[in-house]
Amino acid sequence: MYVVRIASSDIYMTPKLFTELGLSDELIKAVGKLGFEQAAPIQAEAIPVLLAGHDVVGQSQTGSGKTAAFAIPAIEKTDAQLRAVQVLILCPTRELAVQVSEEVHKLSHFKRGIHALPIYGGQSYDRQLIGLKQGAQIVIGTPGRVMDHMRRGTLKLDKVKMVILDEADVMFNMGFREDIEFVLQAVPKSRQTVFFSATMPRPIRDLIEKFARDPKTIKIEQKTVTVPTVEQSYYEVDRRFKVELLTRIIDIHDLKLGIIFCNTKRMVDELVGHLEAAGYQADGLHGDMSQMVRDRVMNKFRKSGLEFLVATDVAARGIDVDDIQVVFNYDLPYDVEDYVHRIGRTGRAGRSGRAISFVAGREIFQIRNIERYTNTRIHRVRPPTEAEVEAALDNVFLAKLRATLKSGEFRRQDHLVERLLEEGFSTTDISSALLHHIQGGETDSAPEPVKTKPRIEEFERPAPKTFQKPFQKPFQKPFVKGPRDRQNDSRPPRTRH
Repeated sequence: MYVVRIASSDIYMTPKLFTELGLSDELIKAVGKLGFEQAAPIQAEAIPVLLAGHDVVGQSQTGSGKTAAFAIPAIEKTDAQLRAVQVLILCPTRELAVQVSEEVHKLSHFKRGIHALPIYGGQSYDRQLIGLKQGAQIVIGTPGRVMDHMRRGTLKLDKVKMVILDEADVMFNMGFREDIEFVLQAVPKSRQTVFFSATMPRPIRDLIEKFARDPKTIKIEQKTVTVPTVEQSYYEVDRRFKVELLTRIIDIHDLKLGIIFCNTKRMVDELVGHLEAAGYQADGLHGDMSQMVRDRVMNKFRKSGLEFLVATDVAARGIDVDDIQVVFNYDLPYDVEDYVHRIGRTGRAGRSGRAISFVAGREIFQIRNIERYTNTRIHRVRPPTEAEVEAALDNVFLAKLRATLKSGEFRRQDHLVERLLEEGFSTTDISSALLHHIQGGETDSAPEPVKTKPRIEEFERPAPKTFQKPFQKPFQKPFVKGPRDRQNDSRPPRTRH
């Protein structure tokens, strides 16, 4: 059950269809084409209030449908006959501006004559100027680039009816407060002002008091701050062995699509190198990358051309990709609110997801802070042993082999098998030799591997003792089985920090 606060009065909402929200036939048709019928809670409450012309403060968790909640009324209020900017949407990052623009394009598909234009740094001014001269009515931009166009005189805001601040808390964290105030002071005072944010710290409330006119507050709450469909866990691991633990977890759960968060750009680049060297399809995303590189990486990730996207918090705020299986907190975030934003990338639209955090040393106290903030228990998990990983990889391989045998979709090689049988080889030996080649075994006979007891304790944070044995490096034996062709590869030595 959701609780919606509108103008300080609490009501319990019931699910609503888009057809009940007073939308035009064109918007109903566009929403239907996108496959939606029932409105999300934030949409069901915000859309009628915005259509009525009220200023709105909307607070809802990441991935709850905030974009459509303000985009639909913005489109409805736009006059297709007037070739001037009527709606201005401010976003913190280029990626989020592009994402919002794509959503507006889809929703306005049947509204002829309405054009939306994203403007952001890193893209050519010429392309943006062409769009503005052609009379774009809805502009979605980052504060810096919007101010640039205002100073150049290429962005006229005298006809603006609505200003929307999306992810307002992130824009404040990035230092855009003065830019936002500059823009709000330049638009007509009669405009409708809309604030949407996952969190609502004091500086944003001060801005609302200054620029909003009797705003209606819509706050969607759940029993927990985070997504209930996300399974949250953490591993205690020494910093030196994070990469090896990461690959073990990926392999044992056969994960195919995920985001790995790091706190620094340098760590993003280093981890991408480690993952690529280990045979995973990975790429990075951070603020030092050009817009062309960012677009290329995001297009690959959206089209499942990548298995894992390694990113910093700011760079990842514009990511909206369905079916993300897992979010790794390779580095714990500095702020508990960032934890909420991170894990909101998975477990969307009722799907299940995983959020896995790596904890080193005193970071265990940060986990306790996150648990108190989210009112959620984060479970401690024992790192998987090498034997468990190999068993998991065997199961994945056998599952694929069974599926092929049951389907019968393979080329029969009876004549080769018969030749080997005539030479005196048994069927089990032939099968074992074939599996040896399929799994990347050497052609020469290999000695029997020495079985050693997994040293799981070497992953974990050493207990405080007066005397400790010297640290020994685990994983002396390379992986010999795996679906990603990493057999017998020599992994690069890890840099000790």
